[in-house]
Order: sequence, then C-alpha cells, then structure tokens
Amino acid sequence: MASGTRGELLDRLAGAIGSATAAYPLRVAVDGPPAAGKTMLADELAVVLRARGREVIRASIDNFMLPRVVRYRRGRSSPDACYRDSFDYGALRRVLLDPLGPGGDRRYRPAVYDWHADTALSEPPATASVHAVLLVDGVFLQRPELVDLWDLRIFVSASSERLVERARIRDLARLDSVAEVERRFRLRYLPAQELYFAESRPAERADIVVHNDEVQRPGWEFRLYGRASCSS
Repeated sequence: MASGTRGELLDRLAGAIGSATAAYPLRVAVDGPPAAGKTMLADELAVVLRARGREVIRASIDNFMLPRVVRYRRGRSSPDACYRDSFDYGALRRVLLDPLGPGGDRRYRPAVYDWHADTALSEPPATASVHAVLLVDGVFLQRPELVDLWDLRIFVSASSERLVERARIRDLARLDSVAEVERRFRLRYLPAQELYFAESRPAERADIVVHNDEVQRPGWEFRLYGRASCSS
C-alpha cells in the first residue's frame, strides 16, 4: 500500500481516469461506507478533472433513494432495510448508467429523488459528450445489480470508529443528538455494511482502494482491473 498527501492521491486518481479509454463516457463508482469520505473525494476529484479539461458529471446514490415509507417499512433501525430497501437501482441504471454506457444515447438524468423533501424529481435529460466522466458516490455501489456497470471502481475505507466519529459531527443537526447518531450508526448503518461486505466483497472487487482514516495523509492501492482499457 502506498501513502502520501491528499494532492498526491487526487493526482494519481485523475491520472488513472485520464489513462482509461472507452468509446462512451467513463463511469466511475466512488463506493464505501457512510462517513468514509466518498462525497468529499468525488467532489475534489471532479475539480481536478475539470481543471484538466474533462467534462465531469457528478451524481450520488442519495438522489436515487426510494421513498421514506419504503425505506423504513421494516423499521428505522433495521440493517436489512438499509441494505435492501434504500435505493432504486433500476432507475439508476435506466436514466444514468445505461444511457452513458456502451450503446447508450448519452442522454442522462443525474437524479430522480430529493431525499430531503421526500419527493420525486422529473428534470429533463442532459446530453453528455463521449469523453465525459461520470463520478457517482454512494454506499452499496458494487452490489450484484451494479457491479458490472462501472468502468472503474474506487472503494473508500475507514475504520468503524472513525466512521462513527465523523458521523457524530456530520449527522448531528439531522438526528438531533450525538447519542441518536451513534445509535443509528451502530444498529443500522454499520450492520448493513456487514451484509454488503458478505454479499459483494467490495474492497476485494474494487480497482482502487483508498484508505481514508487520515484524510490529509491517505493510503491507496491501485489494481486497475476495470472494464475500460488503461494505458498505464
């Protein structure tokens, strides 16, 4: 495992994406547990890629959630519900991954749901260039329904205690108390990740693993077994 500064990691990631070739927009998953740092990494990577002249489409699995009544029908603390009832993978494929993939028309929608308001979105589709990069961050992105639809799979990891530590800050306003944040993480989110790891082995399948316990001094492993061809 290599390690270095945040800037060095971003340079390596941008270089891997830049060297990958496909006859359609490159679809990149930024996978990992909640509070691992997926969204931050994808946002930072988008800035670097755009500075290098690439068109970047940013999306998140959070904008493909199922309605609240479906997500919590097995209970708000259920890890099985978290893993199996949270997201509309059919919509993610239909409006985003398939249109940007082989044989797609490149007309896509980056979101179908506003989870804050618990309402559907129906924005008109946009059209991507053939050289665009799609960066999608989120949990469970290497489930069986999705794993073969990515051209490059990045998995962002951190220890369970570091995840809870970050969540105490990130989710406090939404969940009202530190105790509730920790309870939700330990009863729902972390056990759901255990289900995901048992079924999908995401850290093993990823092309790149980012060890993100220390955000400014991360570690990384580059395997680059993605479906897109890579020149380095």
